[in-house]
Amino acid sequence: MNRRAPEAVARRVFLRRVAAGAALIGAGGGVRAPAGEASSVAGQEGDRENRAYRVRTDAAKLARQRPPVSHPTNGDEARYDTKIGSYSKGLPHDVLGEVDRGAYQALTRALTTGRPADFEAIPLGLGRKLTNPQAGLAFDLEGPDSHHLSMRAAPSIASAEAAAELGELYWMALARDVYFGDYGSDAVIADAAADLSRFRDFRAPRQGERIGPDTIFRGATDGDLIGPYLSQFLWLDITMGAMSIPQRMRTAMPDIDYMTDYDDWLDVQNGFEPHGYALDPTPRYIRNLRDLGEWVHVDALYQAYHQACLILLGMGAPFGPGNPYVAAATQIGFGTFGGPHVLSLVTEVATRALKAVWYQKWLVHRRLRPEALAGLVHHTLSGRPRYPVHSEILHSDAVEAVASRHGSYLLPMAAPEGCPTHPAYGAGHATVAGACVTILKAWFDESFVLPAPVIPDRTGTSLLAYTGATLTVRNELNKLASNVAIGRNAMGFHYRSDCSESLKLGEDLAIGILEEQKSGYNEDATFTFTRFDGRVITI
Repeated sequence: MNRRAPEAVARRVFLRRVAAGAALIGAGGGVRAPAGEASSVAGQEGDRENRAYRVRTDAAKLARQRPPVSHPTNGDEARYDTKIGSYSKGLPHDVLGEVDRGAYQALTRALTTGRPADFEAIPLGLGRKLTNPQAGLAFDLEGPDSHHLSMRAAPSIASAEAAAELGELYWMALARDVYFGDYGSDAVIADAAADLSRFRDFRAPRQGERIGPDTIFRGATDGDLIGPYLSQFLWLDITMGAMSIPQRMRTAMPDIDYMTDYDDWLDVQNGFEPHGYALDPTPRYIRNLRDLGEWVHVDALYQAYHQACLILLGMGAPFGPGNPYVAAATQIGFGTFGGPHVLSLVTEVATRALKAVWYQKWLVHRRLRPEALAGLVHHTLSGRPRYPVHSEILHSDAVEAVASRHGSYLLPMAAPEGCPTHPAYGAGHATVAGACVTILKAWFDESFVLPAPVIPDRTGTSLLAYTGATLTVRNELNKLASNVAIGRNAMGFHYRSDCSESLKLGEDLAIGILEEQKSGYNEDATFTFTRFDGRVITI
């Protein structure tokens, strides 16, 4: 059913048992007794309490049956005494941007002991605070515990994969203002595709053997490669009750990037937080990477998926065939298996996804952010200390193009403060995207074709009809997850593997929650949907 195959038989036995118990609950728990039979009602209520207890304990047993998992790392923290391969933003750094080792030891000491007082003793640089390192130590009462979910090791700073991922980010910075509709003809996109095709370990979708304008900067699911670059759920009007809300947004002004001056870059590594940047006074639909990056720069945690759910409900998209009310003759869903249920559940998984990925960020990987890896590239190419970055990034056309435009080899950032003050791997946005989109795919008929698709005009001030490939719920939801995740890359905040691996992490988390919640329903329901890797799963 998923990649934890040894559990499958035990889970099927468990789910059959709790389904039988739920049927008994339905037979007795909802019947009003005639007058004079209070003792009968009391008996039913007592039985209900016992059955509710068994549902809770059986769910806990299911959670306990999940086997331990390994948490591999890329070894950079142990490999480099100077901690140049590990996340350290916000701590004190020297003039090269290398972290004060005493401060880094204080961070790892707190993560090891878990004592709140030790976290308060971590020395900071210029005052910007670390973002919630204790979240990865929290327990959650539903879904897999954060320690029972795993990710592959992040690429090492010296690897060909890391070089390719950083090369993509340099090109994304150079192409931030290119209209999506011009990707087939734009010279920067053509140069980017040619250069990225030369990286030997660039794990991105290709056209044949090469990166092309129809695959560049896209995610790896089937849906990512069909139709426009952006998901319809980021363009279509949102139906929210009696309101119809257009998705024109506040965006940043074009051609303005940050942290390309070395002193600015070093201040930000030390925890200085500049505020204020130029905003476009005209609201626009998302039409390029800068717009998409600004959308995910300031979005609410589950905003994209809540909006997608409202759009699907508003257009009358059908629920999946396993929904018990699809074929019911006398009932409709509401609090269970109706609109209110899925609207709540798609947001409910988000906070659990954050706890899961925060464990990976702080307690396992501590991967440095792209802006810091680009600092190692800058020093190496500037004749200062040579760092162990892969030669392919040192010879990338993108790095030279950035230096020609900005006067340094630093990664141009789309926000003045740079990345957040938590490690890169996994990605919070991508994990939440994987979890929330999994819920939506489990709920709605994946094959439903979206009516009246759109694209924005070149200015982003109006929408035009789209007449290309058929766009289905599954493909556009997959694309939505990738758009949000990769939008953070467009800001310069994350690498490709942060996104691709974190989508899987969120997906696993959501599947575990669906499995545990199933025991609490009176209805006989199943969820059948397609995972990001193309496998079909039924719960």
